[in-house]
Amino acid sequence: MDKKMIPLFTRCLAEFLGTLVLVLGGCGSAVFAAAFPDAKTNELGIGFLGVSLAFGLTVLIMAYAIGHISGCHLNPAVSFGLWAGKRFPGSELLPYIISQVLGAIFAAGLIYLIASGKPGFTLSGSNPLATNGFGVHSPGGYSLVACFITEVVLTFIFLIVILGSTDGRAPKGFAPIAIGLALTLIHLISIPITNTSVNPARTTGPALFAGVEMFRQVWMFWIAPILGAILAGTFYARVLGESGEPVVGEAELQLK
Repeated sequence: MDKKMIPLFTRCLAEFLGTLVLVLGGCGSAVFAAAFPDAKTNELGIGFLGVSLAFGLTVLIMAYAIGHISGCHLNPAVSFGLWAGKRFPGSELLPYIISQVLGAIFAAGLIYLIASGKPGFTLSGSNPLATNGFGVHSPGGYSLVACFITEVVLTFIFLIVILGSTDGRAPKGFAPIAIGLALTLIHLISIPITNTSVNPARTTGPALFAGVEMFRQVWMFWIAPILGAILAGTFYARVLGESGEPVVGEAELQLK
């Protein structure tokens, strides 16, 4: 079946599932395994290196699983960046974004439900449920301005990797690897700063369950990543893209 013939509902369902796996895998590893079994001893804990790998691996595996169906955006910023880069139709932005946000909320709900099954569990600390934040909710205490710059710049880099690795001139079949490793690197850089978003859906899901104070900071993690993504898409299309390069068909990244 031609990718262009895949119904929008099917593609949105794939985005829902893929974003669910991304948040469950990435945020779930942060909640359950980062400091397991004790935050003081850190025995067997995977730390922020392990969490970074978890986010990268979820994108990699889902790109191979659903990239041929929906393009595996899993992220409103990616959808906006692909639109700005002339790779994705604006008419499908809203359905994709709704699907991504719902997938993130469902995954965050699962994490909260499972975490609540441990005696003594509370939504405490500066980043409960692996939420993102700035100021007092930045893991390293970074300011709003520092966090905003970080999210814009790293999302810009992420989209450049996505657009470049899925370009028709790029080596075929390796895009998911490059994209997954890029997301891993981004987490290694920015977990201490914002707990790493570069994805408005990933931020929104956990924040809904973490309380009003955390949800009040979500706005920044919509504006900064989308801004960085649009800048990257525009830059790639106008400066790095081939002259006359056709728009990539309806809703997929060119993963093969």
